[in-house]
Amino acid sequence: MERKKLVAVITGIISVLLGVVYLILVQLLDSRGAMIPAPITDLSTLFISQIIS
Repeated sequence: MERKKLVAVITGIISVLLGVVYLILVQLLDSRGAMIPAPITDLSTLFISQIIS
């Protein structure tokens, strides 16, 4: 019975540590600033301009 408690405690500690690491990672990625979306180009115009040139 003692071994089962030890495994449960170790598993709980690992779970909490993973949660804390995840939250830190999210905070670091979020602090980089606003994400700028990729530019939208009209692919048909781009394709036609390449054919003409």
